[in-house]
Amino acid sequence: MTVPPPFLGTPIPVAPVPMFSRRLSPQDARDLGREVLLTDGLGGFAMSSPAGVPTRCYSGLARSLTPPVQRHLMFISPLETLDVAGHRSELHAFEVAPGTVEGDGLNLLSHVELNDLIPTRVQLAGGVRVQRTWFMPRHTGSLVLLYDIDTPQDATLMLGALLTHRDMHHVCAHTPGLEFLPGGLEMSVSGLGPDAHSVALRLYPPEASRIQALVPRPAPQRVHFRLDTARGAPDTERAVRTGLWALHLPAGRHRLALVVGDPGNVGNPWNAYAEEIERRRLLVLRAFSVCGVQDSVTATLALSADSFLVYRQSTQAVSVIAGYPWFADWGRDSMIALTGLTLLTGRLDDARALLSTYLGSLRRGLTPNNFHDDGSGAEYNTVDGALWLITALERYVRLSGDREFAQTHLETVRGIIRHHLDGTDHGIRADPQDGLLLAGAAGVQLTWMDVKIHDWVVTPRHGKPVEIQALWLAALNVESRMSEALGQPPAFAALLLRARAAFMQLWNPDDQHFYDVLAADGTPDASVRPNALLALALPDTPAVPAQLDAALLTAGRELLTPLGLRTLALSDPRYLGNYGGSQLVRDAAYHQGTVWPWPLAAYTDLLLKRGRVADARAALDGLIAHLWDAGLGSVSEVFSGSTLLPGGCSFQAWSVAELLRAHVAVAQAEKGRGEGSRE
Repeated sequence: MTVPPPFLGTPIPVAPVPMFSRRLSPQDARDLGREVLLTDGLGGFAMSSPAGVPTRCYSGLARSLTPPVQRHLMFISPLETLDVAGHRSELHAFEVAPGTVEGDGLNLLSHVELNDLIPTRVQLAGGVRVQRTWFMPRHTGSLVLLYDIDTPQDATLMLGALLTHRDMHHVCAHTPGLEFLPGGLEMSVSGLGPDAHSVALRLYPPEASRIQALVPRPAPQRVHFRLDTARGAPDTERAVRTGLWALHLPAGRHRLALVVGDPGNVGNPWNAYAEEIERRRLLVLRAFSVCGVQDSVTATLALSADSFLVYRQSTQAVSVIAGYPWFADWGRDSMIALTGLTLLTGRLDDARALLSTYLGSLRRGLTPNNFHDDGSGAEYNTVDGALWLITALERYVRLSGDREFAQTHLETVRGIIRHHLDGTDHGIRADPQDGLLLAGAAGVQLTWMDVKIHDWVVTPRHGKPVEIQALWLAALNVESRMSEALGQPPAFAALLLRARAAFMQLWNPDDQHFYDVLAADGTPDASVRPNALLALALPDTPAVPAQLDAALLTAGRELLTPLGLRTLALSDPRYLGNYGGSQLVRDAAYHQGTVWPWPLAAYTDLLLKRGRVADARAALDGLIAHLWDAGLGSVSEVFSGSTLLPGGCSFQAWSVAELLRAHVAVAQAEKGRGEGSRE
């Protein structure tokens, strides 16, 4: 069936010039260990390898049914076949078994260009140059693919799709049943059954083409996800493939588009692309203006930061996806990341809305540790989330001058502190003897080292963890400063003095380091972990210069790597240097030697406190180079302690935010000393 093309005579706007570009060579673009990520600000996302190859069960288009959670996946990949003078080239590629690739897409690559982190794949096939750019327009739940084709002779492009029907966290063990509703240039695909969902695909062909809508002939297709194999997760999908359209193109240059998701939300796809490029340009320019550091690192991280800020439907405000592809929004991560994601990028409205989300979700003085991905509620198993919330609140008020917000939430801050004083969930309570904060209950892990394997809490840290005491002091100091700024007397002045003096119980004079934890009975845990650095980097933590120097010396010897800090000293007999394999093996090593990038910012904070600007810059060099290693333009969640192979989420919010914060702080220090920052 031949149907007329839409938008006849509609001009295609020229998008603004991107702020920066990064070109991947053919070999780098073929790397199936690297990933690109696009997001829509609703929790939905699209990810693949740079060449468009699906490499894990999360690859494809994951749409949020209840923003930003309940993400459902139906569209895995387009299927693209080019016919030139009887010679057929499959422009797509995907694995059907380990090392067995269907399609010619990888072998046809010229390069992949990332323009403001929007990927463009360029291929040469039969003398035809095919360029494909893909992006997600904001708040549309849709993926747009723009094709530019330059052919010296008549050619035919056949477009189809690789489809499934499932929650994004699982693969289909059996071929899903799908129903196709053709509509000329639009195809609707629906699952079967009472919980079925649907996705629409809309073609926008070039004017000069002749279009043939194909009768869908769904066929089973096996798909292998190599990155799931590496995680010990189910790695084989039983999907559906079908052709959808054939476009007969005369010699010349052609532009066409395919919109997947809800095309009605997108409108003209080329206008949508121009708007998205302009939006990204403004994000970079605003970050440049606010932080004063105008380089490609700042630009990259400001754009990466944008992907984590999402709209939460239940609170009608902003939240933060902790990491892509599998995390939902987490309170602790959101508050730690707030400075880098919003304040340094000039997004003060988002900062206020993000704070409002968690200030409005308090329960007995605790903030949600995480919202459930199925939209069913939240967990409140965190001792540090509410304390980081108070610290982030002060940072926002200080930068924005938002006195009204401070006035509104001063009593909220006091309420959080009172709940901690009276005792709240999970044994969280102030010690009446010294004013420090106790926390811990059997079977529960409350700090950021929060792995639990069945009934095994790997790193329990019950008692008085060092960074929790520093955050407690910070919260008490914030209440004092906010009260005075608003003309009110501080409510906890005596408690603050007592707790501040008691903090020195955590100093280990024998090892010249801070204990990681004091048990409730006073028994010390002398494990060397990055938590002492997190504590000392907070501005209200009492410590003398000699203690800072000693902590830095120990951390440099035992914890520091080119990509972050180990979670346990290299010399500790419990150290586990391998992060990989099954979930049990990974979780056992998660905080027992695995390297985390985000605490590196605390280490550089302390170096800057001690005037060691060059050392701070050197500490960031490896992580900045890593921006193009795994999740392109982003920072991984963790690295294996011994090999430094990236692991966990390829795109992690607090990794990105804290690298940006550290980079800006070091660059500003370099500028103050007349030194040039390095990229």
